[in-house]
Amino acid sequence: MHSIKNLLYNIADDLLIMGHRHSEWTGLGPILEEDISFSSLAQDKIGLAYQIYKILNETEKEDLPDRIAFLRNESQYRCCQFVELPNGEYDFSLIRHFLFDHAMDLRFRMFGKSNYQPLSFLSRKTAGEMKYHILHADIWIKQLGNNNEISHVRMQKAIEVAFPYSLGMFETFPFEKELIELGIYQGEQEIKISWLEKISMILKEANFNLPDPEKIKPVFGGRTGNHTGFLKPLLEEMNEVYSSDPETEW
Repeated sequence: MHSIKNLLYNIADDLLIMGHRHSEWTGLGPILEEDISFSSLAQDKIGLAYQIYKILNETEKEDLPDRIAFLRNESQYRCCQFVELPNGEYDFSLIRHFLFDHAMDLRFRMFGKSNYQPLSFLSRKTAGEMKYHILHADIWIKQLGNNNEISHVRMQKAIEVAFPYSLGMFETFPFEKELIELGIYQGEQEIKISWLEKISMILKEANFNLPDPEKIKPVFGGRTGNHTGFLKPLLEEMNEVYSSDPETEW
């Protein structure tokens, strides 16, 4: 079924690339606690991407998970452009973590009610991880929003830079209507509405202003294989060891 494959690739590729970006903070976090936290977030996301690639392999007859993850070229990835962007300073990485994980949490809550059993099972299995991810993000957003003028200004600027890209997480894709009709999930627009409501409430508590989504042009393209110039070098770095000898058994 092409429709479910599209959905699975979208989610797994988002998680894989976001996990790799998080992993780049290992050894570089602003404090030791955050160094450990981002390493843990990275591990969870890459592990979840692997589980979805397994579904693609075992249920949808796609290639082996490692080959899916490492042997495609950049135009074959279906991640949104938001996850490809470099980490930049910690303010941007934290805002991206906040925006991304709230979307993913809502997405997997929806999957918990899906008629597609592999996704509904995986959703229930990963509920604890999702809860930890959004808890970590919310704590830091509120702390930095209510800390001092410097932290507030920097975080507000990061929100304004990240927000148009974050809307790209909800880019529609072929056969989405079919998935909605089959009861597999409720669609990108429904997730986006719930996401805006949730993040608006938290950002308001932290004294941040969310740009008006009606006045922002979303950055789309990733779901159709159109990516930023940042994805190709990231993939080359990520795939270096595996591509040197794909047949090796580790």
